[in-house]
Amino acid sequence: MLQNTKPVLVDLWAEWCGPCRALAPTIESIAVDYEGRVVIGKLDVDANPRIAAKYGVRSIPTVLIVKDGDVVERITGLNSREHYDEALRKVA
Repeated sequence: MLQNTKPVLVDLWAEWCGPCRALAPTIESIAVDYEGRVVIGKLDVDANPRIAAKYGVRSIPTVLIVKDGDVVERITGLNSREHYDEALRKVA
């Protein structure tokens, strides 16, 4: 994620999280629409607690947008597709 030359969107989620499950179709749609321009990833915070802690994730879903190794946007909670598109337009 940190060494990618393209912008990266990472969805931090957990299986038990209802809003995370509700966000999944939006993330999948973003992956299709931004294919080739943005790398999309998902990180299960239960399986990767150290990484979640490293990035200060205190609630989920949290979406991080990373460019040139730096987190340039942090979106917490369930938001509209337009909110994610607006954030991605700044980097993609």
